[in-house]
Amino acid sequence: MAIEHKIAKVFQLEGDSWLRHANPWSIWSRFATLPFLILAVWSRVWIGWYSLIPIVLLIIWLLINPTLFKKPKRFDGWAAKAVLGERFWTERSKRPIPKHHIAVVYILTVFQVIGTITLFIGLYYLEIYHTIAGAFLIYTFKIWFLDRMVWIYQDMSEVLEE
Repeated sequence: MAIEHKIAKVFQLEGDSWLRHANPWSIWSRFATLPFLILAVWSRVWIGWYSLIPIVLLIIWLLINPTLFKKPKRFDGWAAKAVLGERFWTERSKRPIPKHHIAVVYILTVFQVIGTITLFIGLYYLEIYHTIAGAFLIYTFKIWFLDRMVWIYQDMSEVLEE
């Protein structure tokens, strides 16, 4: 089982959950959570252990967010296509995706992981430049990753129509 499939299970992304997560409110509210999570971790300087309260609440939000919103009426928006492309990517063992996407997705994922490590270092040591650089890398390569998921969605939709 691919790691993406395991991650999807953690976020309860199976069956109709993918369609609910394709709601723009789900996607963009989740996408906007990182700065709040950074602020919550950084707040340990000001509020000590009480910083765990917003951290835990934000983690819960990230876990339940994909299941909170209604299935959108249309799936022709960029964000919805990105989520549906992610579904194709996650389920690629059942239905292979075009090979020209594979290396790019792995490279984008590696850069997101590098960004995450950089962000963690910044948050741990309270180094603003590492924190900003990590968030920048995460957001840059996540957007690029999502754009690639749109491309996968479009390619796979054409294959399924044939």
